Amino acid sequence: MNTPQIPLAERVRPKDLANYIGQEHLLGPTGVLLKQIKANLLSSLILWGPPGTGKTTLAQLIAHETNRPFYKLSAINAGVKDIRAILDKVKNKTGLFNQSTPILFIDEIHRFNKSQQDSLLEAVEKAWVTLIGATTENPSFEINNALLSRCQVFTLKSLDDKALKQIIDRALKLDPWLQQKKVEVKETAALIHYAGGDARKLLNLLEQTVLQQAVSPVIITDDLVADSVKNNAFLYDKKSEMHYDIISAFIKSVRGSDPNAAVYWLARMIDGGEDPVFIARRLIILASEDIGLANPNALLIANAAFDAVQKIGWPEARITLAQASIYLATSPKSNSAYKAINAAQKMVRETGNLPVPLALRNAPTKLMKEQGYGQGYQYAHNFPGNFVDMQFMPDKLKQIVFYQPGNNPKEKKVKEDLKNKWRGRYDYE
Repeated sequence: MNTPQIPLAERVRPKDLANYIGQEHLLGPTGVLLKQIKANLLSSLILWGPPGTGKTTLAQLIAHETNRPFYKLSAINAGVKDIRAILDKVKNKTGLFNQSTPILFIDEIHRFNKSQQDSLLEAVEKAWVTLIGATTENPSFEINNALLSRCQVFTLKSLDDKALKQIIDRALKLDPWLQQKKVEVKETAALIHYAGGDARKLLNLLEQTVLQQAVSPVIITDDLVADSVKNNAFLYDKKSEMHYDIISAFIKSVRGSDPNAAVYWLARMIDGGEDPVFIARRLIILASEDIGLANPNALLIANAAFDAVQKIGWPEARITLAQASIYLATSPKSNSAYKAINAAQKMVRETGNLPVPLALRNAPTKLMKEQGYGQGYQYAHNFPGNFVDMQFMPDKLKQIVFYQPGNNPKEKKVKEDLKNKWRGRYDYE
C-alpha cells in the first residue's frame, strides 16, 4: 500500500459520538453537553481548549447527532463576505418544512476582528444558525461581549494518558495502512510525552515514526519515537505543534534574564506566524508576575508594546516585541506582587468573609453612623507624611503580612519605608 495522502489524524477521525474519546466532564453519562445534544436543544456555543483536544471533531459530531446541515469556516482565511454568503443561504430556510437550524462552525474564531464577529450577531440572535466557535484563546479576552453573551462556553481539557492510549489503540484497529505495515506499539511513554495532551500531535508522531521505518513489522518503542523526533523536529505551529513548548521557553528565558534566548524564541514564534497580540499579552503578564515592583516601568513598556502591535501588525511589530522582550529580560526581577495576591486569596478562602472594621465602613445613613460605622477613621492626608497608624485589616488578620518586598534596590527602599511606618504592627523580614 502506498503512503496515504490523508494524515492519520484525519483518517481515523470519529464518525459518531460513541467513538469520541475524552472530555468526560462534557460528554460522560452526566455531561451537560451530552444531554443537550441528545435532546437536540443546543444554543450557540464556544468550544475553548488547547490544540488537539477534539474541538473540530466534536462540532462535526454534534451536527451528525442532531441531523443538522453543517457549514465550516476558518477564521484564518474567511471574512465577512464568506459569513454573509452562508447566512444568505440559510436564513430564509430555517424553520421551513421542519428543517433543522444549521450549524455554522468557525474554527479559530478568536482570529475574527470585531466587525467580523459583529456580523454574526443577528444570525445568532434570530437563530438562523447555531454558531459553534472553536478557540485556543480565552473567550473572555478574544470574543466580543455581545457575541459571547449569546453563547455557552464549554471548556475542553488536554487529553490524559488514558485517553491518548485509547486513541493509539483505536488507530491501530481502524487504519488499513498501519495494519499493512504491521505496526505494534510496544511502548507508549514517549508518544504520550511528546504529544502533550494533543491527539493530533500524537497521531502525527505515530505516523511519522512509522514512515521512517523501511522494515515490516514496525515495533514502536520509546527510543524509536525519540529518534523520530530528533530526525524530524516538529516545526512551530501556532495551531498545535510546539506552540506551548515555544511560548514556555520564551517566558522562562525572559524570567531567567537571558535576552539572547528570549529573542531566539521570539524569532521562532515570528517565523511560525504567531499572532503578535498573543505574544504581547504574555509580556504584560510577565511584567507583573516576574518583574513587578522591582521595575514598575516594565508594565508600562509591555502595555505600550501591546498597544503598538495592534496598531502596526507584522512585520514591523517584530521590532517592538524584540524591544519589549529585551527590556523585560534585562530588568531586575521580583515576584512579590504575585506571591502577595496568591497568599491573600488563600487566606480569603480559609477565613471567609471577615467583617470590615467599623472605622472603615461606609456610613451613608444616620442610623449607620449611630451604630458606629466610620467612627474612628483618620484621614491620612491630615497627618505628617500623609500617614496615620491605624488598623485597616480585619481583627483576625491584623498582623498578617502578605506582601514581602523582594531583594532588589527599589523594593529594599520600600521595605525600609514600611518598617518605619508599621513598627510593631507588621513584621517585615
